[in-house]
Amino acid sequence: MSSDRIFGLVATILALTYIVSATQTQASFLTDPVGPKGFPILIGIVWAISGLFMVLRPDQEPDWPVARTFLALAFAVIILIGYAFALKPFGFLLPTAVAAGILSYQISPKPKHAALAGIGLSAGLFMIFKFALGLGLVAFPKGLLG
Repeated sequence: MSSDRIFGLVATILALTYIVSATQTQASFLTDPVGPKGFPILIGIVWAISGLFMVLRPDQEPDWPVARTFLALAFAVIILIGYAFALKPFGFLLPTAVAAGILSYQISPKPKHAALAGIGLSAGLFMIFKFALGLGLVAFPKGLLG
């Protein structure tokens, strides 16, 4: 019970820090009506409410996951950090397919399904981000296609 309260307090403090840092965001001349601060502040508010809820109504008997689960989460975090660093040199499609495939395999260890999920997510997300949302994504490394 105290672990939930401690975690909730830490989460609330981090959320408030996040909200304060979001208010410091500078707006460029190209901005939407909400501005660059609105979405991060909204995320911070939801985060703070969730943390306060854990402080005020903790679980009576929290079940902590086994050590293997923590290792799986650490592995996923390492994959996502590597993904973030791989985007610029390798473009969007290849790192997204690899990261999504590895994470899919971690959820359900079926290599064929994980590979198909990685490729499908990579292509689908690229189409959404590039064409529906108009983001300036680079599909492949610049040297690959000449």
